[in-house]
Amino acid sequence: MSQDTKELKLAVLIDADNVPYSNVKGMMEEIAKFGTPTTKRIYADWTKPNAGGWKSVLLEHAITPIQQYSYTVGKNSSDSAMIIDAMDLLYSYKVDGFCIVSSDSDFTRLAIRLRESGMKVIGIGEQKTPNSFIVACDRFIYIEVLDGAIKKKTPKRTSDTETKKAIEKNTPKTTEKTAQKPLNKIDEPTIDLIEDSIDDIADDSGWAFLGDVGNLIVKKKPEFDPRNYGFTKLTPMLKSLTEILEIDERDSDKKGIKHVYVRLRYS
Repeated sequence: MSQDTKELKLAVLIDADNVPYSNVKGMMEEIAKFGTPTTKRIYADWTKPNAGGWKSVLLEHAITPIQQYSYTVGKNSSDSAMIIDAMDLLYSYKVDGFCIVSSDSDFTRLAIRLRESGMKVIGIGEQKTPNSFIVACDRFIYIEVLDGAIKKKTPKRTSDTETKKAIEKNTPKTTEKTAQKPLNKIDEPTIDLIEDSIDDIADDSGWAFLGDVGNLIVKKKPEFDPRNYGFTKLTPMLKSLTEILEIDERDSDKKGIKHVYVRLRYS
């Protein structure tokens, strides 16, 4: 199995009861950053009237709908079908990782089991997702930061200028692409996480490679994402913390490519 996540073959399993169809485009684009989705399945009781809006979305993204009748009123029956299929796929040895799209804590044990078998597990869900499921994944992404959700949540009466002004308090250099309301402010626990991660891997002079810092932060906190704080990337996020961090951009062997290093100012 390749260690390069861009080459991972991923099984995408979506719980339609927990995801609006308006978010699917953003989700599939996000998943493509981690690997190739070779299996794409979505689970729901498609006989229900509210399932009608999914048809065009599923055709556009070649996602296979799996019919799962609701045997009991008020009970989500898709969970068991997803878990069974996930284990079948695990033992088929045809995938390198799984993307579980749900905000349901019932998938916590599944995520743990898949990781125990050496699978990469990416979770996608809403901010209401229980922490038990979030930490069971290698990486967890909030639906709210994806394009479909951002457009849906932005009030029509709010202009781009007003939105940008509101974010500039936390984002020194905000581009049109990042002009969206951040889900969170850069609070003390997040700053502590960043500082501890830099300190953990810094060399004798206190410098740490930004790519390694980002990887370590995600290992410690799977739901960490600069977009949660109004930034598109980790670099501009850390550059906004100039009071506590130093940034050094160094030339690499490849022309035009910079390696970014970061250091705590009290080092």
